[in-house]
Amino acid sequence: MRVFLAGGTGVLGRRLVPQLLAAGHQVTATTTSPDKLPLLADLGAKGVVMDGLDAASVGEAVAFARPDTIVHQMTAISVAHAGKPDLKHPDRWFARTIRLRTEGTDNLLAAAEATDVPHIVAQSYASWNGIRRGGWVKTEDDPLDPETGSRARPGMEAIRYVEDAVVKAGGVALRYGAFYGPGAVDDQVELVRKRQFPLVGGGTGYSSWIHLDDAASATVLAVEQRATGVFNIVDDEPAPANQWLPHLAACAGARPPMRMPKWLARLLAGDAAVTMMTEGRGFSNAKAKRELGWELRHPSWRQGFERELKEARA
Repeated sequence: MRVFLAGGTGVLGRRLVPQLLAAGHQVTATTTSPDKLPLLADLGAKGVVMDGLDAASVGEAVAFARPDTIVHQMTAISVAHAGKPDLKHPDRWFARTIRLRTEGTDNLLAAAEATDVPHIVAQSYASWNGIRRGGWVKTEDDPLDPETGSRARPGMEAIRYVEDAVVKAGGVALRYGAFYGPGAVDDQVELVRKRQFPLVGGGTGYSSWIHLDDAASATVLAVEQRATGVFNIVDDEPAPANQWLPHLAACAGARPPMRMPKWLARLLAGDAAVTMMTEGRGFSNAKAKRELGWELRHPSWRQGFERELKEARA
């Protein structure tokens, strides 16, 4: 199968290309920078420079690749694209990613229609952002939280947009949990080591995590099975911040995180950070296991953090 990977040099794209190739697929992967074309070549993909926000650029790249499937992994969350993390102003921090999930999605769908590409797989997000009512663990039947009245709302609206647009077109939206693995949590670990990543309130808010390699393997299955609809791509153990954050600190060789009251965290880090830490809802992966036949190599962040961070420190 010919796969067009939009966003091939991100932390997930770099793990996804080898898995697609190993499964026997041909991969054309995009980057926004000519300097990264050698990286894609080293991975074994045919590289192409593309601006996901330029409809003509997207159209030309897709027409050149003549793919059977498009995989939409375009984001701009890295420090190089978005600057240092700014939880207090996620609307600013994620501004380009929001556009890639709206305008960029439209550009890919238009290019798919113009070149008769029958299927698209798109990145969505499901870590702490389940609807804040009922239980602590949500399925695909539960809505995502719209974050009404919060600066996080534009980002949540963009997630809903990409899901609605891609599913309507007969594709699949993969709601990945919070990534960890090579290059994925470096910024967070640095903050943890500096004790600048506090535990807010009681730390009762849940999050779901996923190792990059498991996210990639689920994506390969979605490509090969021409999956449709929405799937939560998370590990087996959604957990509250008062469990995963101290464990992350211990695995990183750092002192335990400091504690911060909600009122102070809201002033310093904003509403979204407080919601994540105190009211967040995690997600279930039962549907992906059942319908895609997905098996995790890293079923829990507990062993995953330990393995990744201790290897990095060795």
